[in-house]
Amino acid sequence: MDALSAQQHFVKQYLAALAMLRRSIDACPDAVWLDVQPTNAFWHIAYHTVFYTHFYLHPSEHEFVPWMKHQKGSNHLGARAGATNEPASKPTPYPRADVLEYWDLCREQVAQRVPDDNLEAESGFSWLPFNRFELHLYTVRHLAHHTGQLADRLRSAANIGIPWERGV
Repeated sequence: MDALSAQQHFVKQYLAALAMLRRSIDACPDAVWLDVQPTNAFWHIAYHTVFYTHFYLHPSEHEFVPWMKHQKGSNHLGARAGATNEPASKPTPYPRADVLEYWDLCREQVAQRVPDDNLEAESGFSWLPFNRFELHLYTVRHLAHHTGQLADRLRSAANIGIPWERGV
């Protein structure tokens, strides 16, 4: 398989996983969206998922350009990694429309950045000691993990199922 084929497959899988995340966000009842009973509210997991998908699409941590509505610390689901003495931030909940706006930006970034990515280059993130090929696997896995978490919450809280997206 040549690099272009691998990049095309990555784009398909990113878009399929993002579609499932979108379905979860769209289907979430308002009461579940803001429910603070779980450790992390639905909106917070959804935002975290979009944030890190967007973040790792950039060539490096230094070249990352945050979304214009980003609240400092809102990407963390608890205390910031490596900052044990720092309290976890308590961001203001994002409305669904804002998370979907960010989701749209992230989807556009997948289509723009992944096809031209050098898969053999270093990840660009000092804490991830692998190449861009593995970074994309890592990121799609993260996206799928949290999307599954949200789909399970919808099933448990409101008996709402999220259909599988094949990525055709």
